[in-house]
Amino acid sequence: MRTGAALVLLALLLSACGNKAKEAKPGQALASVNGSEVTVLQLNEELQRAGVPASQQDAASKQLLQALIDRQLLVREAEKEKLDRDPKVMQAVDRARDLIVAQAYIQKRLGGMQRPGAAEVEEYFNKHPEFFTNRKQFNMNELVIAASDMTPDLKAAADGARSLEEVAVWLDTHKVKHGRTQVTRSTADLNPELSQKLLAMPKGQIFIVKEGERAMLISIAEVKDAPVSLEVAAPQIEQFLVNQKSKELAAAEVKRLRQGAKIDYINKSLAPDAAAAATPATASPAAVAPAAAASDDADKAALERGVAGLK
Repeated sequence: MRTGAALVLLALLLSACGNKAKEAKPGQALASVNGSEVTVLQLNEELQRAGVPASQQDAASKQLLQALIDRQLLVREAEKEKLDRDPKVMQAVDRARDLIVAQAYIQKRLGGMQRPGAAEVEEYFNKHPEFFTNRKQFNMNELVIAASDMTPDLKAAADGARSLEEVAVWLDTHKVKHGRTQVTRSTADLNPELSQKLLAMPKGQIFIVKEGERAMLISIAEVKDAPVSLEVAAPQIEQFLVNQKSKELAAAEVKRLRQGAKIDYINKSLAPDAAAAATPATASPAAVAPAAAASDDADKAALERGVAGLK
């Protein structure tokens, strides 16, 4: 099935190159860089990894071909300086290879997994009304400052403020640089415990979140109903169940392999205790099937840590 998809993508790639190009062999060279070829298969791989839609492949192919040429030039220069033999580079290459091969094995083992049916999707929908029929949306306002500016005086001002606007006035008065943003989260985005804390929080209450070199003063502006129908939620539920099942099957496979292996710890101090050995970790890149991630995961994690500290 994967081979068929690759051939379709290859045909699309060559469609603008005339009849002669349409008859090109899969390994045909597209360019030569100091005698080394850049092939159709290499470009096809880059297009697949980039997820380029068919309508944009002509323009993307030209750009990606230039990127492949640049990469080959850099690699050849690195080889001249024997950087490919550097122990750290070799170790990184070995690690990348191991991860790719291990992931390929897991994907092969998961190849026969059945996708959840409509009944299973509907059952999950009905069991989690907080994510769907009773879904709530939190609209929040933020003042973003440098973490170093979060002084005891500012914390005291925030604790005594009746609104985020009062804090903004304090920041202006004390010449503290800040930015304003708006954040939207829902009970489908956050864990149930955190959602309950936000729902119980009075409108306008200010809480503080620190994240790296920045800090945010946040208040809830509005909480409103935002129900989602089964028809709308079904694709996301299906993908969630697929990811969940993939992780379970991957964990089971790792456990099976561990049970059949002879593992000796030369450095005994690094050996897991009995409980950990009975439940091996499965969060390694090779053992966990990839899942979709929201682009603002870092902000969501920061919000969770901040609200979790409220009493």
